Parts: sequence; structure tokens; C-alpha cells
Amino acid sequence: MASSGLRRAQEKMHEAGVDATAVEVFSHYYRLLEHGETGMIPESTIEPLDMERLADVEVADEAAAQAIRETAVVKLNGGLGTSMGMDRAKSLLCVRRGLSFLDIIARQVLHLRREHDARLPLLVMNSFRTSDDTMAALARYDELPVEGLPLEFLQNKEPKLLVKDLSPVSWPADPDLEWCPPGHGDLYTALRGTGLLDQLLDEGFTRVFVSNSDNLGATPDPRVAGWFAASGAPFAIEAVRRTASDRKGGHFARRKADGRIVLRETAQTLDSDKDALADLDRHRYTSTNNLWFDLRAMKDVLDAREGILGLPLIRNVKTVDPADPSSPEVVQIETAMGAAIEVFEGARTIEVGRDRFVPVKTTNDLLVLRSDVYRIGQDFVLEQVAADVPFVDLEKEHYGLVGSFDQRFPEGAPSLKEATRLTVTGEWTFGRDVVVRGEAALEGRGTGQRVEPGTVLGADDPSA
Repeated sequence: MASSGLRRAQEKMHEAGVDATAVEVFSHYYRLLEHGETGMIPESTIEPLDMERLADVEVADEAAAQAIRETAVVKLNGGLGTSMGMDRAKSLLCVRRGLSFLDIIARQVLHLRREHDARLPLLVMNSFRTSDDTMAALARYDELPVEGLPLEFLQNKEPKLLVKDLSPVSWPADPDLEWCPPGHGDLYTALRGTGLLDQLLDEGFTRVFVSNSDNLGATPDPRVAGWFAASGAPFAIEAVRRTASDRKGGHFARRKADGRIVLRETAQTLDSDKDALADLDRHRYTSTNNLWFDLRAMKDVLDAREGILGLPLIRNVKTVDPADPSSPEVVQIETAMGAAIEVFEGARTIEVGRDRFVPVKTTNDLLVLRSDVYRIGQDFVLEQVAADVPFVDLEKEHYGLVGSFDQRFPEGAPSLKEATRLTVTGEWTFGRDVVVRGEAALEGRGTGQRVEPGTVLGADDPSA
């Protein structure tokens, strides 16, 4: 028999029109939560993972082209970019030449269709908060929809639960804040619940490539598609070598009990294992969140499990109003889509270059993306032209929100292709054609400080 808290949560979801499959999945995780499940993966239960490199793989051009013809593309687009001061889809941010993330994604897909004579459908997984703006932005691309398939589908939503008793929270000041997304592991539930999984199979597609809309490096690359097709694997994730900036993030490992690959997130790491998490020599690979899966294999597993893939639980504790730390503490039940790798026997990982992992989570990342570190070619693929990606640290008070960030770079980003590090404290406005070479630091306390046009910051000699 369901507990009082679960019954109330289920009623709330049904009243809001949430898909029945999503309610069942939520109920599964609620029961785990009630029984004290934390989703933790102790270091003692895993061992380091090694893997092959895409750079060492040979894929014939025709095999790559055929693989991309059988592929559908899913972009996760539910994020509002609230941490950057946005109230609409982060993918609507301008990246270059008046083009947003969504513009570039659409043009990447359209170019690949022409180049390989492929249908290559683009399916955007929106949230109820990002759908309207996203679909309005994509409406200008008349040829983007593929007959027989929708351009978007919606991720599910679930109630936030009070920490004290796991009952659904009530927040009359802003009822929208009573709800949260179930994490990107909801992808599989949403594909099944909307019928898209069956539609894609009926339309003759074999595999799906999934990535985040804020990662322009994540193109549906025919070469990776060819590797995945030849591997015979049911599921695969692209990985990159971890760097100092990934020290606190998740990583791949192999579970000792059954040899399956697992993806351990920070939230699934015990405090006593945090040193092992940060050890870049022990756990060398992190996920790009670019993944591939075989549609038939996914359908068979979901059908066998009655729609519940069984991903590890992530118990995320926050306040009901993220902007108000005094508001009640709530639990958000989440799952990570990459964790599905442990569900499939024979799942694979492959190391790719960092050029396929260019996520924008902060305005520091946005400045690098808008700079000359990257070039966007006629195929709209992001190409890293700098030898290394510089480290950028802009003072959050003055640059953390997109509005204030844009005001301080009115003439565009400075040249960063010869930079290794840029640190800015205080309020500075950058003029046109500013160049950063090597390491540079700007320090100031006043307002109205300005970096004059043509200024060279850092070493005058880039070889110094």
C-alpha cells in the first residue's frame, strides 16, 4: 500500500496531466527513497576504467554515411539558464554572428542531411518552461521537421518533496516552484511515454544520438556513428580525459561485482571517497553527456521492465525556492541518463577529443565560446583553433549574469586564442580588439574601469 506522501504526490501528478508511465517511474524512486536508498557508489565497489580512443579507430566513409542515415538526433533543451540570470531556454543565447545555440544546431543538422543524403531528424526534448520560446526560434527553419516525426517532445515533471516527511511541497507564492524535472534520465521515460520510441523504429531508424543543447561540440558525427554501428553495442557514451576543472565531477568506473561500466556522479560519492573522486590518475575519464543507443535494444529493455529502466537514484536536496535559502528544504528525485550504461550488457565507452565537449554552464564558458578560440565553419561545426582552451575566471558579482556580462563586452569578446589564463576582478568594460596573451589579470575596485580598444593584456610576446 502506498504511503500518504506517495498517494498525494501521485494525485498531484495525475491532476497535472503527467504521463502515467512517468508517475510509475516516480513512484518506483519514491519507494526507494522511503526505504533509505541514497544511490551512493562506494569507492570500494568500483575500479578504474580504460577505453579505446576515437583517434585510433578506422571508419570507412561509406560506413559512416550509412550509419548517419539510420540515426536520429535528440537535444536536451529543458534548462532555463537561471544560474546565469536567464528566464528562458539557455539555448537562445547568442553565440556568434547573431546565431544562437539553436540556430547553430539546426544548421549543423541541415548541413549533414545535404552532405550525406540523410533524413537525420532533430528531436528537441523541452521542458514546459522552454517549449514556447524554443519552437518559436526553430519555426524559421521550414525544412527542419521530418515527416512522420515531431520536432519536440516534453520531458516530464514531478513534485518536490519536503525533506521532513517526503510529502509534496506547497508553495502558493509561486506554484511552478512546487515542480521539478526528474533529471535527464527522464529521457527514456519520455521517449517511451510519448510513443516516440516506437515511431522512430517504425520510420526505419536504428540508433539515437543524444547530447545537451549547450554543447555545440556535440555534433552527430558520422565517424562516431560508424564506430557505434560497427561495435554492435546497445549503448555507448563518449568520454574525455578529466582535467583539473573536472576534478569535482563525475567519472566512469567498472563495478567489481559484475564488470558493468558505471557512471558515478558527485552526488553519488561518499564524503570519505571524495579524495578518490578527485584523483585524476585513478579515475581518468569523465562523461561528455554525448551518448548513443540502439533503439531496438532500448525498447526491449524498457518493455521487459514495464517502463522502469532502473537507473540509480540521485537524492538532490535543495530549497523549494532556489533564490531563497530560508525556504523549506526539499528533495528532488533525479536520475542521470548516462547511468543507463550499467543497464546494458556490452555497453561501450570511447575517448574523444575535448572539441566534442564544450558545455556552457557559466559566463566564463560563454566568453571562451564567443572568442576566437573557436571557429565556426561552413558546416557550422565548432573547430578549436587555439592550441589550448584558456582558463577564464570573471568575478561573479559583475559578470555572472548574462545581462551584466553583455554590458561589459559591448564590442564582443577579446582575442583569447593566445591566452592561457584570464582573471578579472572588479568592474571592467572591454573595448574593441582587446588581445589577451599568456596569463593576464585585471584587478580593480571602482566602477567605470575600462580596457581601451586595442589593448594587449599579458605577455607582449606570445612565446615568452
